[in-house]
Amino acid sequence: MSSVTLKGKKFSIKGDIPVEGENAVDFTFVKSDLSESSLYDDYAGKIKVLIAVPSLDTGICQMETKRFNQELSKREGVVGIVISKDLPFAMNRFCEAEGVSNVIIGSDYRYSDFINEYNTEILNGPLKGLSARAVFVVDAEDKIVYSELVPEIAQEPEYDKALAALDGIM
Repeated sequence: MSSVTLKGKKFSIKGDIPVEGENAVDFTFVKSDLSESSLYDDYAGKIKVLIAVPSLDTGICQMETKRFNQELSKREGVVGIVISKDLPFAMNRFCEAEGVSNVIIGSDYRYSDFINEYNTEILNGPLKGLSARAVFVVDAEDKIVYSELVPEIAQEPEYDKALAALDGIM
């Protein structure tokens, strides 16, 4: 079983996250209009960046979402999906207020499909039930080309590495 820390205190997550070379597992999520979407059905044949965050109500998650929104706006043909257990209303409110329009919100509140399939669920502590911070870059054939579990929840991911992996498949 893997773990992450929050301000230095260790917390368990569900298991090992998928790594480079593995197939990205399909999952269902809820979009801002409350419709359901899935990785395979709606984004087949596209390059994807899956951005898992605990909650868009936190500063680090907001900074990360805005950074990926900015970076993905410079790249054609890439779908960014920000995934959290936040309600779609809250996620949409944040995106509209901050001008975030280059990523899709993916609420995992209904099925917990993402946190179960990608093993990012935090199992104990104050963030129990939420997703750990993770980034996956997935090619058009649904192979993971970059995988990062951010070890400290209060830190941002390694953008340069994720973006280099993304640029390497474009």
